[in-house]
Amino acid sequence: MSKQTTLISTAIAGVLALGVATAAQAEEAKEKCYGVSKAGQNDCASKDGGHSCAGQSKKDMDKNEWKYVAKGTCEKMKGSLKPGGQ
Repeated sequence: MSKQTTLISTAIAGVLALGVATAAQAEEAKEKCYGVSKAGQNDCASKDGGHSCAGQSKKDMDKNEWKYVAKGTCEKMKGSLKPGGQ
């Protein structure tokens, strides 16, 4: 391989590694918060089995629906870290 090809390959690998690290940090800085999403704005499947995908909640502030929120803010938003408001 030429020096230029090696340099480009190294740069691409570095950018990809940075993207993975950034995604991991973003995931760590969030937590599931139940009971705070509006209808149709949940982030994934409901805990009670009502549906299996994001954006399918039927009512506001359902205790079995969740959204990702910044870590440490769920309870300030009157949500719960456990389904059903437990």
